[in-house]
Amino acid sequence: MSPTIRSLVIPVSDLDAAKAVYSVLLGAPHTDGPYYVGYNINGFEVALNPAGEGGGPVAFADVEDLDLTRESLLSAGATERDAPRQVAPEARVCVLADADGNPIGLRGK
Repeated sequence: MSPTIRSLVIPVSDLDAAKAVYSVLLGAPHTDGPYYVGYNINGFEVALNPAGEGGGPVAFADVEDLDLTRESLLSAGATERDAPRQVAPEARVCVLADADGNPIGLRGK
């Protein structure tokens, strides 16, 4: 199975200010909480994350086996930026980085 990129998470320092801008562009969010604001654009998730680290947006690839994919990427030379963590009952995420420091987001079980 090939990974599918279905979400883009944007770290923000001022959630209200970011929400005002992105809501003009993307419409009303489907989730609007102090920890996460999410927009669904034809099945693609754009999320504002006030707890995220800077460095720009992270595209997340949906993978069948997060641990196996993570280990394979680490063996190939990626480095870990954010360790795996549970974000929903059926989903965990982590962020790795390539040799140039570009983020690689993974979302899976």
